[in-house]
Amino acid sequence: MKTIIHTADSRGFANHGWLQANHSFSFANFHNPEKVNFGALRVLNDDVIAPKMGFGTHPHDNMEIITIPLKGVLKHRDSMHDAWQAVLPGEVQIMSAGTGLEHSEINGSVDDHLSLFQIWVIPNKENVTLDMIKKCSM
Repeated sequence: MKTIIHTADSRGFANHGWLQANHSFSFANFHNPEKVNFGALRVLNDDVIAPKMGFGTHPHDNMEIITIPLKGVLKHRDSMHDAWQAVLPGEVQIMSAGTGLEHSEINGSVDDHLSLFQIWVIPNKENVTLDMIKKCSM
């Protein structure tokens, strides 16, 4: 097997003011045909989100999305649960978006930046009717 090393400085970078994002694979405005995925691993983003900012309601389907807060408080709400749920450092959120769901993610702090990894994995079977979100402690 051929070894390929992608250094941190070769990642895509986006600065949206409220969001600073490093993309290990092609994502949003960063496109590199040699970095579309690694097997089933589709996204590996290192994000920093400003206080009280985040992603409004948006859809996902046919993707396993793993979010790991490193610093700060992630607040998450989705089409399966109306209430906001906090995900803290030391916890991992796993979202299985089979046939589809909608969700929002925001920085739950009014003062501190939120730092997190978000990982997307392509499922081995599409359109699975089970959509679920679970939170685990590390």
